[in-house]
Amino acid sequence: MRTIAAGIAVFVALVLAPEAFSQQLDVAARNQDVVRDNLAKINRGDVRGAASDWAEDAQNFGRPAGPERIQLVLEDILATFPDYHMEIVEMVAVGDVVVVRCNVTGTHLGVGKISVNGGMLVGVEPTGKRHEIAHIHWYTLREGKIVAQYATRDDLGMMRQLGLLTLPNPQ
Repeated sequence: MRTIAAGIAVFVALVLAPEAFSQQLDVAARNQDVVRDNLAKINRGDVRGAASDWAEDAQNFGRPAGPERIQLVLEDILATFPDYHMEIVEMVAVGDVVVVRCNVTGTHLGVGKISVNGGMLVGVEPTGKRHEIAHIHWYTLREGKIVAQYATRDDLGMMRQLGLLTLPNPQ
């Protein structure tokens, strides 16, 4: 039933307001390009470029995080995991919102200095081990800039793969 209703809504939008519908699609496509480009910058270690994609009044997890803060976070992540990589698995956009499901990999070769990755790697000596975990990032954009981001990460899975968290041995 929802599929039929959604189909009718799209049909009505195309017939009654095709220009408005087309503009919404254009905004969503541009926003996907911004996020895709942002992740590509992170993957190649361009933290300054990636940080420049964020608005001055941006928020990360509901807290102020303009470009300067984002650059510090990315520098710490890349110092901790020099081969850090985010591979986009799926991306969906509607208007100003872009949601990305990705696989994240990295080898723990540095010591975290600020509370990122759940804050569990601050001061932790490198294990030399590699992790591969799932992330889901929810971005909101305005005028081509990221203004908000929330993410769900498998931090416990990362810690287990790095050998920093062991499960209790059932008796």
